Amino acid sequence: MRPRGTPAARGWFITIEGPEGGGKTTQAARACAHLERLGISVQLTREPGGTWLGERLREVLLARSGVGGPTDPMTDALLFNAARRQLVGEVIRPNLEGGTSVVCARFADSTLAYQGFGAGVPLDRLRDLERLATDGLAPDLTIVLDLPVEIGLARKAPGDVTRFEAEFDLDFHRRVRAGFLALADAEPKRFVVVDAMHDVAAVAAAVTGAIEARLAAGEPGRPSVRIPR
Repeated sequence: MRPRGTPAARGWFITIEGPEGGGKTTQAARACAHLERLGISVQLTREPGGTWLGERLREVLLARSGVGGPTDPMTDALLFNAARRQLVGEVIRPNLEGGTSVVCARFADSTLAYQGFGAGVPLDRLRDLERLATDGLAPDLTIVLDLPVEIGLARKAPGDVTRFEAEFDLDFHRRVRAGFLALADAEPKRFVVVDAMHDVAAVAAAVTGAIEARLAAGEPGRPSVRIPR
């Protein structure tokens, strides 16, 4: 138990990323449930969303409108980052500073992958937007659920199809997948790539294993988490 007046250790920030159909929402929820079973306080959230404003922007960003011309990718990036800034300020940072860990389905790497690698917006411009939106907050661990785009897109139920599945071609989604893998290669200490071709339980075991390893390793200034067996 912490002595009275001692600040809580900062919570861990974990993001679940990857191309379409990898099961990010399912695995984020399972990861939270697993951490709760370990006695770790945790908050589940998602991008875009997680706040009143974020959920309204989600409706705009993902809706299949069928009217007007295609959305400019920089416009998409600006809107995603507006939702992100609200989420960081309202949900993610307060929880982390209070000692609660956060698991988020998608975060800033999705903008780099989709609007950057996928749609061609220069990565340096997107990283500038990211810094404004997050004030430098970065995940402690990012898990990429990877699978071939044809399989991932085929997994989507009709009611779950968004503008990004309906209006973007396979080559776009292949660039997005390649982008996630390039980001993981560039930051191997932060990223873990999990094969999402397996069944839900097997993927969940890989995800929770990666999370447990990261928490058990700790870092300077933050103690490791003892994982009960």
